[in-house]
Amino acid sequence: MRRLQIILLVLVWAVSCFAQESDSVFVERLLHEAETASTEWFARQFLGRPYVAHTLEVNDMEQLVVNTRELDCTTLVENVLALTLCKQHGQTTFAAFRNHLQQLRYRQGIIDGYPSRLHYFTDWINDNVSMGLVSDVQRSEAPFTSVQNIRANYMSTHPNAYKALKAHPEFVEIIARQEQQLTGRKYRYIPKSQIKNTQMLRQTIKTGDVIAITCSKPGLEIAHLGVAVWQRDGLHLLNASQIHKKVVLEPMTLRDYLYRHSSHTGIRVIRLNR
Repeated sequence: MRRLQIILLVLVWAVSCFAQESDSVFVERLLHEAETASTEWFARQFLGRPYVAHTLEVNDMEQLVVNTRELDCTTLVENVLALTLCKQHGQTTFAAFRNHLQQLRYRQGIIDGYPSRLHYFTDWINDNVSMGLVSDVQRSEAPFTSVQNIRANYMSTHPNAYKALKAHPEFVEIIARQEQQLTGRKYRYIPKSQIKNTQMLRQTIKTGDVIAITCSKPGLEIAHLGVAVWQRDGLHLLNASQIHKKVVLEPMTLRDYLYRHSSHTGIRVIRLNR
């Protein structure tokens, strides 16, 4: 009977989660090695790992995908936050990590098909704020001197750019409704002109915060994500970089990085709750 229970548990896990053994080994090693729940420390453990897009699109059925070997900007942030949450709760198992990752990635932590994944990062922020996992750092004075008026429609107007939407046209209407719920909302952000090596900014943004880069690209609100790291010359971004093809701590400051991209307008700051 005990053997049958174990087999059933393995089968359930295999259906609900897609991962390799190396992922579980890596995660549990980090959770045992970490001395504190430091988002920066966990982020640095991914340095050098290759940038790969679309790693969550592994099959037609939506399931939790764990891939610590290949990352894009969003999966890097989610993996790092899930590890930090484990450490905060004194958890050292791969199962606990999977639970936190699912909670972060899906609306209210529930997997219910492709549309239940939080595709727009503003939606991701709102959902995780509502669950008490993160805080959206905003205030009405400097350096938050700009307001972003959300206009979300990129996914519904470019369905052929998404494997799941091409395979399931019925999802487009659901995604469009989610976009409509986001559209018109307003959020304060720090414009790139305010990203300077000042005491005010150092007090506002902490090393380990999640940086969400706002953009002017039609239909999108967030262009890129990373982890804030303060250095002597200013604020830098630890990120899964499409340019460098791997996870890097950007050698240029975040200010210089933003000004290299004309569509980047500034940043929002997200902090994991303690």
